[in-house]
Amino acid sequence: MKKVYFISGLGADKRAFSFLDLSFCEPIFIDWIKPLPKESLPQYALRLGEQISEPSPVIVGVSFGGMLATEIAKSDASAKVIIISSNKLKKEFPKILLIGKYFPAYKWIPTAFLKKAGVFRTLFFGPKKENQKKIFKQIIKDADSNFTKWAIQSIMLWENNITVENITHIHGTSDKLLPYKKVKADYTINGGTHLMVMNNPEEISDLLKKLI
Repeated sequence: MKKVYFISGLGADKRAFSFLDLSFCEPIFIDWIKPLPKESLPQYALRLGEQISEPSPVIVGVSFGGMLATEIAKSDASAKVIIISSNKLKKEFPKILLIGKYFPAYKWIPTAFLKKAGVFRTLFFGPKKENQKKIFKQIIKDADSNFTKWAIQSIMLWENNITVENITHIHGTSDKLLPYKKVKADYTINGGTHLMVMNNPEEISDLLKKLI
């Protein structure tokens, strides 16, 4: 059975993939590591990638995890990378996120507020079913606020303008954080939100099985 590496989204962990049917592969969930002082997203991605031991690996990244997987793909042309609810290039960010680079208000957000803001993330990115909401809220509660703050900054400063050929992009048409119209997706999930790995697990599972 083929080993497949999974990188979750910002502030999340392997529980984000708990609704997917991954019986067709041997899933390996990449663990977050503590960022170094002033470490950039590409630098962090290379260190995170040290957990990947398979030659020509298959890597699935969701949201922030997709950006990290993109950087890993740039350093390993043999890797097969699938990104979900993510983006590959700076130009795929919505303008409001690009503005954040020049007006970095995120630097002054108290880390405690990031925990309290979890309820707004739940409403905005929205798991739809009660069991999904329960897991998502617990993921937010368990998230490391300092890591979240670093990750937001690293995303704002990410300057990737290189198109990588070994990436397959899956995106939902109802993604509010990374709007569908801004990205160039290879596969589309109609009505898929930013959390479609939880909201549309059957469709995502079938597509991953097909691609892997």
